[in-house]
Amino acid sequence: MGEPAIQITDLKKQYQGTIALSSVSFDIKPGEMFGLIGPDGAGKTSLIRILTSLLDPDDGQCRLLGISVNNEPEQVRKVIGYMPQRFSLYPDLTVGENLRFFADLFRVPRQERLKRTEALLQFSRLTPFVKRRAGQLSGGMKQKLALSCALIHTPKVLILDEPTTGVDPVSRREFWGILKTLKEGGVTLLVATPYMDEAEKCDRIALINKGNILAVGTAAEIIERFTGVVYALFGLNLPAIAGWFKKRLHPNQVQILGDRVHVSLFADTTETMDSLCREAENSGHSIRSVEAAEPGLEDTFISLIVEKN
Repeated sequence: MGEPAIQITDLKKQYQGTIALSSVSFDIKPGEMFGLIGPDGAGKTSLIRILTSLLDPDDGQCRLLGISVNNEPEQVRKVIGYMPQRFSLYPDLTVGENLRFFADLFRVPRQERLKRTEALLQFSRLTPFVKRRAGQLSGGMKQKLALSCALIHTPKVLILDEPTTGVDPVSRREFWGILKTLKEGGVTLLVATPYMDEAEKCDRIALINKGNILAVGTAAEIIERFTGVVYALFGLNLPAIAGWFKKRLHPNQVQILGDRVHVSLFADTTETMDSLCREAENSGHSIRSVEAAEPGLEDTFISLIVEKN
């Protein structure tokens, strides 16, 4: 298999006594698209900032392409591209000027810079906007520009922190199409996201919550760990039905998905769906029908969180 592209071993970090990362360990293979999945405050940004040498861990080791982040941070920065959570480019500079600035920052030779800039503009479909100020771009175009700037020195590893947060659905799909093309070109990608649908686009994922890695594997492998039953409830007032079940069960076990309410009953849940539905109807809620549903990644994530607690 060879050496991992990213190797994280027993990584720990605290902020004033609050645990951000608790003995985090996992590897990412060369050329893999790896998702780091978790809600806000799960520890994703802390982990990424340590990987990119912007933050020192309290304990543990990270290696990127065999280079120790702890001991050789300058060497690490030469081989990675990093796209932070917040738009971090210069809004008063044009698209072209931002690309030139980052090319100069990474000391890309002039001839190479011109060639790479043209290729990235075409790749991200930003050529028509090369003279537009970055601050005047849409959210999706800003993300494409930030990605292009992160790629200007052709890094072998690309690390992205919630790159599509706040971006419209069409731009999200386009952005993930670009990431897929990069992966096919041999780039190793680590993408942090709170979106479960994006997790399923990755080769493998790690579920993280409150600084703990709950599971690592493909989406299908992780879903197999769900040991309960998921039900789809149909009725006249879905918000009211969902609200009742959230009070009766763990709130995370209940979601409104389109025209139905999904309720996850875990293996150790003592109530049955029949008894819960009778109880809900006695409380004035009209449930038209109940169907068994396939568990998803989010159902499994929630069950692992509850199990951990």
